[in-house]
Amino acid sequence: MLARSEGRTEVVTLVLTGIAINAFAGGVIAFLIFIAQPAARDQVVFWQLGSLNGATWDAVSIVAPMAVVGIAGALVIAPRLDLLALGEGAARHLGVNVERLRQIAIVIVAFLAASSVAFTGILLFVGLVVPHLMRMLVGPAHRILIPASTLCGAIVLLAADVGARTLVHNADLPLGMLTSLVGGPFFFWLLRRTRAQQGGWA
Repeated sequence: MLARSEGRTEVVTLVLTGIAINAFAGGVIAFLIFIAQPAARDQVVFWQLGSLNGATWDAVSIVAPMAVVGIAGALVIAPRLDLLALGEGAARHLGVNVERLRQIAIVIVAFLAASSVAFTGILLFVGLVVPHLMRMLVGPAHRILIPASTLCGAIVLLAADVGARTLVHNADLPLGMLTSLVGGPFFFWLLRRTRAQQGGWA
């Protein structure tokens, strides 16, 4: 009962739900690859690797409004996210509807993630590493953290794209592969550093 009152059960449920949805979506993508024509199959595989080669002004005209709406929504709930960072119990006492806020945050994150990968494909770890890094630099206040993460994420993505195009002569490396190879170890370092500061494993 104590774990439930502190919100731990809900967090575990969210994580397990995400794993289940990811597994189901992976199965759907695998099925579509299986039944697709060879040309379409190549496009799906290329999308999974991630690239900015499909970034056209038509794509920008579609993604930009979605990104603006999602970021604006995130800024609207930013003060309540700051209260939630104090703990679910404290946030409830300060008048925050924790469950509703969590649902809204999940919808906003899903909306932004969908708009991000629609044309570029899967670019792993940018959305994990950049916010953690910016939190270390600008602090935990979400009204500053959200726009800072947005700007820094765009810079990191452009830098990774330049690296993918120039690291190997006459080769355009998959951008998602590069962000995974660099972001994975860096995220592990951030996680290890945070746990060490909190007295956990080092």
